[in-house]
Formats: sequence, structure tokens, C-alpha cells
Amino acid sequence: MRRLLCIFLLCVGAAAQSLPVQPVHHLSDALQSKVDEAAAQVLEQTGVPSASIAIVQKGEIVYTHAYGKARLDPPLPASPGMRYSIGSISKQFTAAAVLLLEQQGRLSVDDPVSKYIPGLTRGDEVTIRMLLSHTSGYQDYWPEDYLMPPMRKPTTAQHILDTWAKKPLDFEPGTKWQYSNTNYVIAGLIVEKVSGEPLMKFLQEHIFAPLKMQSVYDTDLARLGDTDAEGYIRYALGPLRPAPKEGAGWMFAAGELAMPAYDLALWDISMMDRSLLAPGSYQQMFTSVKLKDGTDTGYGLGVFTTPRMGHAALEHTGEVSGFVAENIVFPDDKAAIVVLTNQDASSAASAIARQLTPLVLGIEAKSAQGAEAQTLRIFKGLQQGQIDRTLFTENCNAYFSQQALEDFASSLKPLGDPVSFRQVAEELRGGMTFREFAVEFAHTLQRLRVTTYTMPDGKLEQYLVIPVQ
Repeated sequence: MRRLLCIFLLCVGAAAQSLPVQPVHHLSDALQSKVDEAAAQVLEQTGVPSASIAIVQKGEIVYTHAYGKARLDPPLPASPGMRYSIGSISKQFTAAAVLLLEQQGRLSVDDPVSKYIPGLTRGDEVTIRMLLSHTSGYQDYWPEDYLMPPMRKPTTAQHILDTWAKKPLDFEPGTKWQYSNTNYVIAGLIVEKVSGEPLMKFLQEHIFAPLKMQSVYDTDLARLGDTDAEGYIRYALGPLRPAPKEGAGWMFAAGELAMPAYDLALWDISMMDRSLLAPGSYQQMFTSVKLKDGTDTGYGLGVFTTPRMGHAALEHTGEVSGFVAENIVFPDDKAAIVVLTNQDASSAASAIARQLTPLVLGIEAKSAQGAEAQTLRIFKGLQQGQIDRTLFTENCNAYFSQQALEDFASSLKPLGDPVSFRQVAEELRGGMTFREFAVEFAHTLQRLRVTTYTMPDGKLEQYLVIPVQ
């Protein structure tokens, strides 16, 4: 077993160069232009060096493109074939490995963890399902958004468990949801113990090879190669600097994978087609787990299950040192959005995905444009101290007192007519539709943000105008 493991790790380590991935361009010119504009705009606003995206529509990859610089010194333009770390999106692959073993009759997700890993706190009560759904109570070993000094040195999965999974639980098993990387380290060890193989070897044989994901790399062994993206960090408003690398072992089973956006899109297609796992396994993975009191967690096994813009969605972000990723699958629409970026603690990946969502789902015309027109009309009225109160709920009408209207008019009228008024985000919350708009003017550097909440009957429960600092 030891000799097999060494051979496998040498093979993975030798694969430092990603395989060529040809760009895919099957979007209309108009839609491609909007996608490119949204991605470029977010990178400019955030200062993130680069982004690589993949878009799936009708169950097929229709667009891959990369923007900005993958490496700054010497400069290297980003390209779709480059690998980026995907961080915690790796967790859904570990969850799939567990479900594959369950299909083979070698374990059950409702087995106690003590059956496979003895000595953990209340291991007789915590189940594998609780690990995969973050309802176990085991404390997270890495909640911070930066790399601490001890994590720059190599570690082992057993050390992580000895330090964090043998503490008292943060809560009673199954009574709360709390994200914890420790859960997935335990799950990864269970996969290795039951399968008799290293986790990466199991994933390669049973997931990556069947799906033709040819460029997956294990960054828990070493940093990405010179032809891939480099991760960056920014201290406050300072310059971008190469991000430090985690020591070997710290990302095992919880955040170790890197790949091009294309490969992650292949995985997304397998999820929407339910082509790799058994139907029952997908049902477990995609069903939001409930706590013991019946509260819905909004999380399945390795994926968030909250709808986006009224459409069923499976989503997860990922962050490791130097990289942030966003992955959203719309299974009913046979659509998906992959965004990979190379600066840590940045919102760029999620911001790009939010802007692409209405474009990819084809709902921009009936949703965003109509909302933009109405919100702009209201804005221009407020510049004159006037509103149509039939558009608002009782609560929002109360907000627009006479004093409020006077303040809106006196502060907004001098700015003149907006030269740009664009919707940049939309999501469901509290039974309402939340929208965010970016507002710019010709003769001032002042930029504004407008946020609204719209009730199901179309009335506005909120209309706020907020300065962008």
C-alpha cells in the first residue's frame, strides 16, 4: 500500500502542467459581449488580477473565457486552460466519494463516525451525514480568511483531528448548522479507510476519469505550475503580492483541488444530468438537511441548496490562500456558471456570478430591464422630491416622510441625470426579490447604490439610496 501511494503521488506531482483546453465560443455575439463586459467591470472595480469562467446552457459548455493576468511578474495573460484552486468546492467531490462507497454497500451515511475513526468527541453520536452537512458540532480548524503561521508548515489529517475533533463539540450533534472544514477531513479519512486507497486516487478513478476531467491537480502536494494562475493577496489597499502557500496536509478533503473552469463545468453537467451517481445518491446530496427540531439548513451534502432568482440552484464558493471560486448549478435549467479568481478574501467571483446569472438564465429582459426602468423613474422623481405612493407598501411609504423626501431632493438633484443606471444583483430573500443597482453621473465622481425589496404583488417594501465610498 505504501509503495502504491508513493507511485500515485509522484504521478500527480509530475502533472504540474495543465492539459490544453480549447476555448469554447457558442454564445451569440450580443450575449458574449454582455458576459465579457460584466466580468471585466468587476475585475476593474475590485482590482482582482484575473478571472476564468465557464458557462453551461442546455446541458452543454457554451462559453469559456479568461480575463486579466494570471501572473503579474513576469506578466502572463489568463487563459481558459489554466488551473485555479477551487477551495471548498472540493467538498462536493469528497461527499460524492462517500456516496459512491455507500452505493457499493461499504458504508452508510448514517453510520457513526466512530465505526471508522475511533477516539473523536462523541463519535458514537455523530454520523457521516452530519459531517457532510456541517451539523456535527466539530469545531472548524480554519475559519479565518488568511493563512496563519502554523499552517505554512506541513501537517497530517490525524493532527487536525487530534487538535480540533477531540475538543468538546460546539453544539449538540444535529441541532445547529455551522460550517466546519474539520468535518471533511474526517470524511476524507473515512473514504481512504473504507476504500483502501488515497482519496485523490479514488477520486481520479471514480469521478475525474469517467467525466474526462483531465487537468485536475492536488494543490495539497505543491503549488500550481508556472503555466497556471498564481494566487495573490492584498494588505488593505496595498499592492498585490504573491500569496503564501499552505503547508502540505492542511487542505486534505476540504479544499485541495485545482482545475480549469472547463473541468469544473464538466462536473456541473454530471450533476444536472445525474449521470455519475445513483439516483438515490443525488437525492441525498441535493436535499437540504433538516436539524433535529425540523429547521431547514439550506445545505445538502457538500452543496448549498438555496434558489437563485426563483430558480432551483446548487451552489458553493471556495477560498484558499490566493484564490476564490464560485460555482452555481441550475439543475432544472440545465445551466451552470463557474468563476475562478486569483486573489484571496475577494468578492469578485461571486459578483461576476451574480451579474451572469440573469444572462445565463435568459431572464434579463423580463426582469432586470423592467426593474431598471421602474427604479430609474422613481430615482428621478426623488430628485424632485416626488414619489408615486401607489408603488410602495405601507412600511416603505412611512419611510418616505416629508423630511426624507426633502433630503432626497436636496442631495440628489444637484447630481443631475444619471448617465448609467444598471442592475448588478438580484436574489430572493424573506419572500421578496432583492435587487441592487449601480448609479453613475457625468459631471461628478459620486457613485451611488440603490437597493430595493419587491413584494410578490410588485409593491416596493424598500428603496434605499446609498453612497459608494
